[in-house]
Amino acid sequence: MYSFSPKLKSTSIILLVVGLVLFGIGFFMNKGISTEKIGEMMEAVHASGHTAPTHSSEMVGPQDHAAHLEHATLQVHNQPLAAIHFVAVFFFGVSCCVLFFYSIQHAAHAGWPIIITRVMEAIASYIPWGGAILIILMILNITHNGHLFHWMDPELTDPESAHFDVILFEKKRFLNIPFYAIRTFIYVLGASFFAWKLKAQSKKVDETKSKVEYQMLYRWAVGYIAFFGFASAAWAWDWLMSIDPHWYSTMYIWYSMVSCLSSGIAVIILLSVYLKKNGFLPQFNDNHLHDLGVFLFATSMLWTYTWFAQFMLYWYANVPEEVNYFFGRFQHYSPTFLPMLIVNFLLPLLVLVSSSIKRNYKVVTTMAVVVICGHILDYFNMVMPGTVGPYWNTPEVFLLVLGAILFVAGLFMFTVLSALSKLKLIPTGNPFLHESEIYEYPF
Repeated sequence: MYSFSPKLKSTSIILLVVGLVLFGIGFFMNKGISTEKIGEMMEAVHASGHTAPTHSSEMVGPQDHAAHLEHATLQVHNQPLAAIHFVAVFFFGVSCCVLFFYSIQHAAHAGWPIIITRVMEAIASYIPWGGAILIILMILNITHNGHLFHWMDPELTDPESAHFDVILFEKKRFLNIPFYAIRTFIYVLGASFFAWKLKAQSKKVDETKSKVEYQMLYRWAVGYIAFFGFASAAWAWDWLMSIDPHWYSTMYIWYSMVSCLSSGIAVIILLSVYLKKNGFLPQFNDNHLHDLGVFLFATSMLWTYTWFAQFMLYWYANVPEEVNYFFGRFQHYSPTFLPMLIVNFLLPLLVLVSSSIKRNYKVVTTMAVVVICGHILDYFNMVMPGTVGPYWNTPEVFLLVLGAILFVAGLFMFTVLSALSKLKLIPTGNPFLHESEIYEYPF
């Protein structure tokens, strides 16, 4: 039985508090930015010669100075909500992807990962908490206390308005506030239900050691796979891609999901190795680490494939309204956009390609941290350009992003480790437990 150490509990609470303080400071700094200051920031961006728009809305409606200043004002004041939004979506996605990975193992009757079953269940325990944050953000947006989603402005779908946008008018059947709110509740409540049900069923298998109950666990796992297949695609459209509703990509849903899946496997590695090194999970061995390392390597390469396929097709076609999505990131986000390929692709490729290195605890855990940081940067690049635009390289944005990451990471750590302390680490009722205990990779 794992015991949540007072030191780690204090660490997670400190992360929460420090994150809130930093976010609060950044929030008040942001609110203190005057219209005159925003005008100066806008002129500085224009004077730099970097005039590529980061959002399709900049090319629709009036193009005079007043319209540009209004848009810049919205972008600057989007900074707090955008900072917490990309972090909240990322960690919610990570926990849902871990539950997806868990369900795949049960659906495939895989024996090797049974030792880390409770680790994955504990990580999935964050889903309701992460979902609660997203519901709060959804309420702020639909009540127009936030402007992350351009399409929520009713003027844009009013044919009589000077700001009328025919593309958004055509997409109104899907991109409308009531349907968006309903879908958000479906994603959060559905994922939370499956997290609870799979944990409860797994516990029942332990208590009864019944093959019938194990069959029910298998069925619920298949059910979650089906739910996740729909939900992970739809929330990528709603929470990420609809930030720039003129642009769309058929690769985007896979790209955003694999980013979280790779990070989820990295979190499993960190937690499993932590338990191993502290004597709570001695059954976890080099062979389990090796297989997790294989999945970390494979998902990193899959992420690279989806990123490159999406980028290459748009860049080669060179259609202005499509390639603009990338061109704006090249101009305004050059320090973060392409350099993330180093941590998300190049380092995993060079380090994890060797089979023997995947048995090295220090190397694999270091790469797990690198991958998580790299994909947080990836989500930063997904959200910030379309919401904050070129006004991101400022002290208040640094404080807001750092505060949001520390707060959500602290909540994630506290929730996961608290859940783990209430679980029996070894699933003794699982019929594949012995196979996992004696598992040995043949190469």
